[in-house]
Amino acid sequence: MDRRSFLLGTSTLTISQLLFGCSGNKQTQLKVELLKGSIPSQVVNEFHKGLQQQVELKFTPVEQIQDLFQQLQNWQQKPTTTEEQGWKRFVPFGQAKKTPAADLVTLGDYWLKAAIEQKLIQPLQQLQGNQLKQWSNLDEKWKKLVTRNDQGNPDAQGKVWGAPYRWGSTVIIYNRDKLRQLGWTPTDWSDLWREGLKGRISLLNQPREVIGLTLKKLGKSYNTENLDQVPDLEKELQTLNQQVKFYSSINYLEPLIMGDTWLAVGWSTDIVPILGRYPQLAAVIPQSGTAIWADLWVRPVGITTSNLSDGWIDFCWQPNIARQISLLTKSNSPISTNITAADIQKPLRSLLQSDANDGLNLRSVLDKSEFLLPLSPSTTKQYESLFGKIKV
Repeated sequence: MDRRSFLLGTSTLTISQLLFGCSGNKQTQLKVELLKGSIPSQVVNEFHKGLQQQVELKFTPVEQIQDLFQQLQNWQQKPTTTEEQGWKRFVPFGQAKKTPAADLVTLGDYWLKAAIEQKLIQPLQQLQGNQLKQWSNLDEKWKKLVTRNDQGNPDAQGKVWGAPYRWGSTVIIYNRDKLRQLGWTPTDWSDLWREGLKGRISLLNQPREVIGLTLKKLGKSYNTENLDQVPDLEKELQTLNQQVKFYSSINYLEPLIMGDTWLAVGWSTDIVPILGRYPQLAAVIPQSGTAIWADLWVRPVGITTSNLSDGWIDFCWQPNIARQISLLTKSNSPISTNITAADIQKPLRSLLQSDANDGLNLRSVLDKSEFLLPLSPSTTKQYESLFGKIKV
């Protein structure tokens, strides 16, 4: 999944490094490669202030989750004889793999299975021993998400492979002025099939997302295994395709802002930051439920567990810090916090956790929502084949 950071606010971590401590002395280090915009600089500063030792912190933001995954792959590749830019370079046979350059890395839950299967990350063993104080405060759904077997599939008897620190969802964003002409506003996935939207919608260029929302419309799960057994699925997708102006997982907001499209489906971290800037836009979580994603801390293979990296994970789960991460990155936290509607700008309230959401029962909707869990290779191929077929 090519979920990416978009139009980041000034409160997020935007410099490539934050270094603390006096030079000249050998110091303890914590190196973190994280998704740009997913941790505010204020949180890093507060973590440093609370340390009881001299520490060098290096936090390096990276633009996309995919880039972070590729970095994990690069660290585990053995050097070989290669041909680059027209010349040959010889690396001695048997040379060791590269040493990972980070103690912790951000990874999306969608990438977790592949990272485990390819042996790019190691279990966070300390979680199983309850050495992190805040682990017990996580809801069971978050624990289940990151507890996997060695094939990367959810398994209650498996190991803990990641630590979720924020999450978001797939939502509908629309132009109020344009839809006012139609006399209604969207509340659920079924509205994407309404008359008046033909050629005016953009959808994510993702089989799991597009087929998933159609399955949800039909009362099925995002993680349905056998698509052939879902009556009318292909027919519904063909009809939806007639409504679509284009598919994109990257450039779907600009046309909506300009009025070239009237409605789009996208990820909340892309969408929430722009709602306050463009009053003609509004967004909603579909009432029948949606797809949920999470950003996780994972530990690369080859890195030794340290109290400092464990401390950072635990720090992100402290309720007051989780609250800051949620509010400053305009996302949600896996830790229960005391965020209320008054803390959140009105355009954002229906998309973020709060005690009052202008009549929207957010908890009820999220209970109907799902993570995109791993599917078998044959089922994955089925999704990709059907998606390619309906777009022709």
